[in-house]
Amino acid sequence: MNIKELFGDRRFNRKLWSLMFPSTMQNLMLALVAAADAVMLGRLNQNSMAAVSLATQIQFIQNMLLWTVASGVSILGAQYWGKGDLRVMEKIFASSIRKSVVVSLVFFVGCFRYPHLLMKLFASDPVLIDIGAEYLRAASWSYLIAGTSQCYLSVMRVSDHVSRSAWISSGAVVMNIVFNAIFIFGLCGVPAMGAKGAAYATVVARVIELLWCIYSTLDKSYVKLRLSKLLSFDKLLEKDFWHYSLPVLGSSLLWGIGFTSYTAIMGHMGSDAAAANAVAAVARDLMCCLCNGLAIGCGILIGNELGAGRLELGKKYGERSMLFSVAIGLLSMAVILVSIPVVSKMVLLNEQAHKYMVGMFLILSVYMIGRCICTVVLNGVFYAGGDAKFDLHSLIVCMWGIALPCAFLGAFYFHFPVLVIYACTCLDEVGKVPWVIIHYKRYKWVRNITRD
Repeated sequence: MNIKELFGDRRFNRKLWSLMFPSTMQNLMLALVAAADAVMLGRLNQNSMAAVSLATQIQFIQNMLLWTVASGVSILGAQYWGKGDLRVMEKIFASSIRKSVVVSLVFFVGCFRYPHLLMKLFASDPVLIDIGAEYLRAASWSYLIAGTSQCYLSVMRVSDHVSRSAWISSGAVVMNIVFNAIFIFGLCGVPAMGAKGAAYATVVARVIELLWCIYSTLDKSYVKLRLSKLLSFDKLLEKDFWHYSLPVLGSSLLWGIGFTSYTAIMGHMGSDAAAANAVAAVARDLMCCLCNGLAIGCGILIGNELGAGRLELGKKYGERSMLFSVAIGLLSMAVILVSIPVVSKMVLLNEQAHKYMVGMFLILSVYMIGRCICTVVLNGVFYAGGDAKFDLHSLIVCMWGIALPCAFLGAFYFHFPVLVIYACTCLDEVGKVPWVIIHYKRYKWVRNITRD
């Protein structure tokens, strides 16, 4: 495919942009919460920033489980929406709510009742543990309602309401950042609460987000959450949901626990390494917003075509998605490199932590190329056709078979330098690229998974 053909299909580019831009903005706004926490708490003190960064790994794991539910909605929902089957869409919505409520309850109880125990998994410094535990107990209420709002947003994305989904999510983020400033520093007559204030800000924003979602779906053009569907089970649909979601669950757990383990390893390398890694993680998450948005847009667009039975067109769109992922990866690499002096001035780090941060950014710039390609192809193109097992297999080999053992042994057995350990945590995405391309060329993902 030449460049002219890639950028000359106005129909594809227009539809992709209409899906990608709101999704990218939604991901960006969500990442900005973490960035706001890091900057505001970094201005407060280094320990608060590092502790909250470690504590939010619990939410990261919860988000991985909720991502599994959302992926089930995306995989099945995109194809059934392309087919025009509203009845099944309502069943998918209800099924996702039931699953997300269970996940949210588990994390609420864990963070509210056992915050100190959870923090000991990520840090050995008593000061970091105490600050993080205080944050977790306060934030646990936001974990309770997060799953329900994410189901609403997921259904909106696949049913031609991606813009409303982005507006709701972005609006909640803006409010989160505003309340962050008020509660952390004690503005507008509110007492300064430090790290706990960041947690309370998240709770308020989540409540507003959920209420906004419920209000939006009162419009007749939205897929409804009906009590009759919520209390009934369609065995065949549940079978399909779990068939396509279980590999995503496995992938999410492996990826989420693996990434959390990376953070835990860096946290045990000392407060300087933990602080530098916290800044690098925010930069990584911000840059991943673009490839995440592209993956969501490509997945929905390709899924619609496959569900409608237009397999060759879906295959053609997959090829274009692959090429766009390479372009986004190169762009991300350049932005990471250019941002080093800007970030250095924004965050107050001591000399050693700053050196670590600069080195991590250089490594991160290369990592982003592999990350973009793998995210778009694995979570966009492959998921569109229900091919989620390959992601699971690649994580077992590249993350758990190579990257994580190298990082663990390097940190606790060979005592490698901090930057070498960080480079080990970035091996997985780069190592998956050749394998992903080979599997893509087999075209097992080009299929219609809907039922009559």
